[in-house]
Amino acid sequence: MSLRVVVADDQALVRTGFRMIIDARPDLEVVGEASDGREAVRLTRELDPDVVLMDVRMPVLDGIGATRQISAAGIRSKVLVLTTWDIDAHVVAALRAGASGFLLKDIRPGELVDAIRVTARGDALLAPAVLGRVLDQFLRTVPDPAPPPSLEGLSGREREVLTLIGQALSNTEIAGRLRLSEATVKNHVTAVLRKLGVRDRVQAVVAAYDHGLVRPRRP
Repeated sequence: MSLRVVVADDQALVRTGFRMIIDARPDLEVVGEASDGREAVRLTRELDPDVVLMDVRMPVLDGIGATRQISAAGIRSKVLVLTTWDIDAHVVAALRAGASGFLLKDIRPGELVDAIRVTARGDALLAPAVLGRVLDQFLRTVPDPAPPPSLEGLSGREREVLTLIGQALSNTEIAGRLRLSEATVKNHVTAVLRKLGVRDRVQAVVAAYDHGLVRPRRP
């Protein structure tokens, strides 16, 4: 079964380029194109894609607002934000809104399709250390318009695991730090994501920062 993709960008040439790259792969398929954020939300609701490639700057509703609506509606589709800048405040705002990662628009074709596959599997496209640097740089200047997910439902051990996720540790590293098996750590990570109501590890890192479990490093 092919992975279904919606491409949202206000430039027709960009959408066409991404479609050509994606449709050339036997396991990927573009099922819809949107030229603004409102249309992206509508198509995501109607078509139920695995991944949405979402431009940040679009008319009617920008990519951040569209991502927030998709996330708030509980739609399963993962959002990859497209940006022309490596790291900026828009990226952090998009991650806060529920995006699973970001891509540069000049990404190579092979990297694009790999990113779609990784994101659809639920794996972290952004290395936690990279995400940490993004949040370190911009977290203090990009307020979250919505309260972060509550930690009340987490056990003490699950809070420990969330803190270590926020510190950019992998499951293997967390297992070593807590002297647990990797299988046990994986179960804890799954429970943390479920109890927080977040869709992936990236959003767990954001929650760890927002709750002060991890502090932004001073320049």
